[in-house]
Amino acid sequence: MRGSPRILINTPEIELWPASLLRACSNADARLLAGASNVLRRKRDGRYLAALLPSGAMPLQPRWLHEPGIGAALDAAEAMGDACFAFTADPEPLPLHHLHERLRRLDIDADAYAERTGLALVAEPAWLAFAGFDRYRRPLWLHPRAARAWERLCRSARADGISLEAISGYRSHDYQLGIFERKLARGQTLPQILQVNAAPGFSEHHSGLALDISSPGEPPAEESFEHTPAFAWLGAHAAGHGFAMSYPRDNPHGIVYEPWHWRYHPD
Repeated sequence: MRGSPRILINTPEIELWPASLLRACSNADARLLAGASNVLRRKRDGRYLAALLPSGAMPLQPRWLHEPGIGAALDAAEAMGDACFAFTADPEPLPLHHLHERLRRLDIDADAYAERTGLALVAEPAWLAFAGFDRYRRPLWLHPRAARAWERLCRSARADGISLEAISGYRSHDYQLGIFERKLARGQTLPQILQVNAAPGFSEHHSGLALDISSPGEPPAEESFEHTPAFAWLGAHAAGHGFAMSYPRDNPHGIVYEPWHWRYHPD
């Protein structure tokens, strides 16, 4: 099963992660993952629901078959085995599933927010490509075009003596919602959060085309990144690889200056 493609299959509520990229917490987990092709992961909290083996599904959570969206996830798993050729084409966008419900939970009016910020709703891709690991040794998932461009960008930087690190790439709508909920729980106000984070459904990270970038030894997602040789190199060379900084100073979207946030723009 280790020969399975390093692809994240995305459905509205559940992701299918390649088992080969997951770290075992015990010998039993290691044996399970060694025989599994994929593991079903609930997007809203990151819980693993079941492992898919040649003999069938191995439950990791009780009542996993009753999870919302489980049918779509199992259908996607079956289709993946029959249609790997589909991964040579760009992924289709997922429907904006339950997005307005998520925004209502935050008391955000999607239309008013879009008009005020100039940001557009961003659909998640139906699958994403493995693009290595981020600084924290987490799998980095990107749109396949962005994954290839990121590899070329890093290779070009290394040739010039520059080390680039990914801090984060693809984020689901549910993940973005969790960022807001955690910050609200810590006492931040909604306007404060919206200066730093786009509303769920409006983040460029949902597309898999955007990365937060840093360099070794630098704190993540800090303005100080602009004073590094890595940032200077990006300013001179990123555009040649299709990347642009999304939120410069005084950008029209009302988001703070983010020298670390770069988006790949496909031809």
